[in-house]
Amino acid sequence: MSEQQPPTHRLADLSPAELADFRQTQQTAYDALVAAGLSLDLTRGKPSAEQLDLSDGLLALPTTTTTPDGVDARNYGGLAGVTELRAMFAELLGLEIDQLSAQGTSSLTLMKDVLSYLWLKGGVDSDRPWGAEEKVRFVCPVPGYDRHFTLLEWFGIEMIPVPMTDDGPDADAVAALVADDPTIKGMWLVPTYANPTGQVTTQEVAERLASMPTAAPDFKIFWDNAYALHHLTAEETKTADVVSLAAVAGHPHRPVVFASTSKITYAGAGVSFVGGSRETVTWFHANLGLGSIGPDKVNHLRHLEFFGTPQGVRDHMDKHRALLAPKFAEVERILSERLGGLGIATWTHPRGGYFVSLDVLPGTASRVIELAKAAGVALTPAGSAFPYRRDPDDTNIRLAPSFPTLDEVTGSMDAVATCVLLAAAEKLGG
Repeated sequence: MSEQQPPTHRLADLSPAELADFRQTQQTAYDALVAAGLSLDLTRGKPSAEQLDLSDGLLALPTTTTTPDGVDARNYGGLAGVTELRAMFAELLGLEIDQLSAQGTSSLTLMKDVLSYLWLKGGVDSDRPWGAEEKVRFVCPVPGYDRHFTLLEWFGIEMIPVPMTDDGPDADAVAALVADDPTIKGMWLVPTYANPTGQVTTQEVAERLASMPTAAPDFKIFWDNAYALHHLTAEETKTADVVSLAAVAGHPHRPVVFASTSKITYAGAGVSFVGGSRETVTWFHANLGLGSIGPDKVNHLRHLEFFGTPQGVRDHMDKHRALLAPKFAEVERILSERLGGLGIATWTHPRGGYFVSLDVLPGTASRVIELAKAAGVALTPAGSAFPYRRDPDDTNIRLAPSFPTLDEVTGSMDAVATCVLLAAAEKLGG
């Protein structure tokens, strides 16, 4: 428990004298943090060592080099990946086997590959390569995933922010943008337990996005299902079947689905997946095949043996939940006890994923992060969850409690709360 207890009413309602006293109390608490010489990190949503240990059975696998359908996994070929592994994850992701390709360790690499192919050659439904267009723009729900934005910035693709709601991205705002502007070629979306806010895109919003008219005939939804299986409760949240929704709406090639085992088994030695319509998968393989003769099928076979069945994946994720849920509960406890009811912060209460999104008083997020850094607590840089790293209100902070130990989460969050309180007192005190 924290020794510093905040007042029980809104900070903005304090008298100048009360606010001055409060600020001094928080400054004293902050000075003690700095003197403690902390070295804590809440910057990235990495699995902890204990989570990685859950998959150490992989190190003794595979016990055979032949896939169940008789393919020698050591040799060239099999551009789509091991059939049985594709079947396993197709079931988990709500796809048919011929709508999914299994590849290397990183879904982010697949995102870059797909963008590159679109840029150089165009898609199944493109009139010309995207790189031949005068301008290419993407819709980006915010707060969002910083690596998505960095990738677009590298391509020179202009980013248009739209707000996330409790049901997913603001579908009305997206539909209005794409209806008459052919330069808007796509959008990002983390549909289940969004990074960093944790929202789940509803079936209704997914259907609207899949069916909305777009001025660009080859508009794409980059459906990054990174956290589809990462539940923090016993409830298994289902992801909307955007591929079927798009097919029914007459836009079968609109979604491109991405997923991986990066936070399921080994972050640096997992399996990634890309999916969509059958034509999209064929298009992907046609481009991929110019530079690859097949993925690491031995690793595919290793994962297939390790899990056995789709239920084996779910059982494995229950073990992750047992390690992660107490850390998220600790974040919630400290934020509630230290900041609740003061009118200076709000935060998300995710049912899955890897992050908590904290909004502090407008104009203070950068200050909170600065104070935390000086106290030995590393936070994701201000603005990271926005295109071009520009948070218009300087209010959002992404918290990633997965990697530290539970004790380190407690220490980090207590420090963050003190920094939020001090920054708010400074702001309100003028």
